[in-house]
Amino acid sequence: MQERRINVRGIIFKDGKLFGQQLKNNVGPNQFWCTPGGGLDPGESLTEGLRREMIEETGIAPVIGKLLFIQQFHDGTREQLEFFFNIENVDEYQTIDLSATSHGEIEVESYGFVDPHAEHILPDFLKHVDIARYINDTQPVFVESSL
Repeated sequence: MQERRINVRGIIFKDGKLFGQQLKNNVGPNQFWCTPGGGLDPGESLTEGLRREMIEETGIAPVIGKLLFIQQFHDGTREQLEFFFNIENVDEYQTIDLSATSHGEIEVESYGFVDPHAEHILPDFLKHVDIARYINDTQPVFVESSL
């Protein structure tokens, strides 16, 4: 049976820009931006895991809103299933003190609000979907699968 990793990620969106991170393990010519989050611990709920991951990486407790996107893909080793939630306390992410986090200085190379259409951001669908529309309207959850 194939192993599946379940990930949770926060979508922090303001004025057409998406909060992203560049991770230290992806430094180099293929470096990309990604949204904060990570894998669930055994027995952990989606929202508990997202809260834990975001506090570990940013030091800020997220106000978790609705589920926006689901992505399913195979990374070459295992299946990945990711759940992307809207984070409602956007303004708190303007300035982050990585030294006040448990994982930020270890994992995060840089962070900030970036234009998802102009930067190399993963997953790719974030470049093409109207993020504001999914946050503000009653759109069904966007599902992307490349299995």
